[in-house]
Amino acid sequence: MLNELHKSNKFQETIFLAMFSFFCLGISVFRFVYTDTKTFLFLNWNLFLSFVPWALSSLLIIYPHLQKNKLLTLIVLGAWLLFFPNAPYILTDLFHLRLKSSVPKWFDLMLILSFAWTGLLFGMLSLSDIERILSRNIRPFWATTICVFILFLASFGVYLGRFLRWNSWDIIQKPYALLSDIADRFLNPFAHPKAWGITILMGIFLNMVYWSLKLIQKRSNIKVTTSPL
Repeated sequence: MLNELHKSNKFQETIFLAMFSFFCLGISVFRFVYTDTKTFLFLNWNLFLSFVPWALSSLLIIYPHLQKNKLLTLIVLGAWLLFFPNAPYILTDLFHLRLKSSVPKWFDLMLILSFAWTGLLFGMLSLSDIERILSRNIRPFWATTICVFILFLASFGVYLGRFLRWNSWDIIQKPYALLSDIADRFLNPFAHPKAWGITILMGIFLNMVYWSLKLIQKRSNIKVTTSPL
């Protein structure tokens, strides 16, 4: 019964996110046709990458029997953690507003914000799935603590992607170079103030978003009772 409820919720969630995604695709294609430039078409690829962690966590939620296979679960969670920073990464595409454009700045602002919010939703909903999965195996307090830490870890991943230009799959293609850059930031933290400034501030911001969504969810679960006047 509970599994059927989760499947129903996931179906509604999928429709909702699909509508947002198609809207983002639509306005990016409109911009391409109107300007005959491919300037922001890459946002669709970034949005797809933010979809990956949501798809992975949804797989474990819809088919809970998969969680009985510990090795498979660890592989899926590892892949999820690898791709999760792609969700908040789209926020940094706001930097591209500095580029000269043949459309009004407000249009490009709405375009990027639409992609960024949809990407954040993919990420935050998938993180909520992960917290639910963790809570089945460890105390909820520790599951929540891990999620808070993951958001800071994702912020560090955003830094690696935006400023050092590393991709999620470079852990396989160029593991030594990637790990060398990461180790240098930890061994010489004061030599890389940008890395830790971005990690801390974005980590706090992402936690603000995550906990805001949890508060909204909590309020929506409160049953409203009315009394006769």
